[in-house]
Amino acid sequence: MERNYHDYYQALYRVAQTVNSSLDLREVLSELTRSVTEATGFKACSLRLLAPDRNRLLPAAVHGLSSAYVDKGPVLLENSPIDRLIIAGEVVQITDAASDPRWQYPEETETEGICSVLSVPLRAKARIIGVLRTYTATPHLFDQEETQLLLALANLGALAIENARCYEETRSDYHRTLDALMGFPVAAGAM
Repeated sequence: MERNYHDYYQALYRVAQTVNSSLDLREVLSELTRSVTEATGFKACSLRLLAPDRNRLLPAAVHGLSSAYVDKGPVLLENSPIDRLIIAGEVVQITDAASDPRWQYPEETETEGICSVLSVPLRAKARIIGVLRTYTATPHLFDQEETQLLLALANLGALAIENARCYEETRSDYHRTLDALMGFPVAAGAM
């Protein structure tokens, strides 16, 4: 377990450092999913964001899953009781995803070699904005430390997403202000 704590702290440090030093959201979220996988030794990790219509989850970052699995089909909340629970703020653990009737795409899950899944909400202030999942290839009961690590990294991911949104809003406001002051559109790359 000592090695796990060291790996967990390293993962938190790497992701926090990336959040602090990069406005590139893809880079931050890719580092997050990679760090989860490396720190835990689990098969894979994915991060999905709630679409603006709040009816589906869209892939934002993934590490360790095939593109065939990632592109298997939409994750619609109406078809996914598990994701509805997560969007309501709950942590959900599944021991055998391929046989759990609440899990979408059980055949693709089995083909991908996924067994157990731990899913946590991405919470930005009081809003749930997405889902962070980690996957194992063998049956696994996730412990409190693994759950806490995933929750901490989900919080860092949500912070990065909010920072990127605030940056884009500020940049857009800046350009609108310049446009109004100068009387003509200013190129977006001018900031």
